[in-house]
Amino acid sequence: MNAWANIKTIAKRELGAYFTSPLAYVFIVIFLLLCGFFTFMVGGFFERGEASLVRPFFDWHPWFYLFLVPAVGMRLWAEERRVGTLELLLTMPITSWQAIVGKFLASWLFLGLALALTFPVAVTVNYLGHPDNGVILSGYIGSWLMAGAYLAISCITSAMTRTQVVSFIISVVACLFPILAGFPPVVRMLEGWASPWFVDTITSFSVITHFEGFQKGVLDSRDVLFFLSIIGFSLFSILIDVGSSSLGTLKEFSDRITTVRKLTGDEAKDIFVKF
Repeated sequence: MNAWANIKTIAKRELGAYFTSPLAYVFIVIFLLLCGFFTFMVGGFFERGEASLVRPFFDWHPWFYLFLVPAVGMRLWAEERRVGTLELLLTMPITSWQAIVGKFLASWLFLGLALALTFPVAVTVNYLGHPDNGVILSGYIGSWLMAGAYLAISCITSAMTRTQVVSFIISVVACLFPILAGFPPVVRMLEGWASPWFVDTITSFSVITHFEGFQKGVLDSRDVLFFLSIIGFSLFSILIDVGSSSLGTLKEFSDRITTVRKLTGDEAKDIFVKF
């Protein structure tokens, strides 16, 4: 119970931090503009003549998240390291995994909020025709899970770096592979020279491959497990990285306290200023 309370506190703190800066509003506006433009203009929603969001709307989400999700996740740990508050956070009466889960949930809920604000698209489809809303709901669930997988990968790069820009670039590159692994032109190229089992192995790591089921209204446990596995593995990797770095910092802090006991005046002050 206490662990969940700590996670909620951290998540609330992180979620509030998004809206104290222009980042949240800029992200939401850009995401909504992209969704509207690609759905109705590039995706040819009206020209298709069918009440469906599969092709004109959900097909673009993996590409939107490729750049927008790393922009959200890049600050989670890199900013803490840069300003030196990571050590302070980990010395609070919380465990490392509680901090990691709390931060992740806050960002994932923020992404869910941005995704939920695209509801006018679904309303438009229902106004113009009679779509299968179960398929639309399934697509939204799959999109949110995919965003969580992208975010978890971005959290790893953020935990490994001190600079948000570096974290963003590495995250984009890391998230590009799960897209290209199932991108039709890439798959066709692989089929031209590779054996079928190799192609199937590569495509099995693709977010596009596992997102297709959700777009069709199929909630396959294998697809859900795929996205949750990425999230779980990524958060565990962060726990190892953050835990080891915090132990090193705390040991350094303890050594400096021991040193300060032997010093007085300006010498002791200089020790803590450098720390």
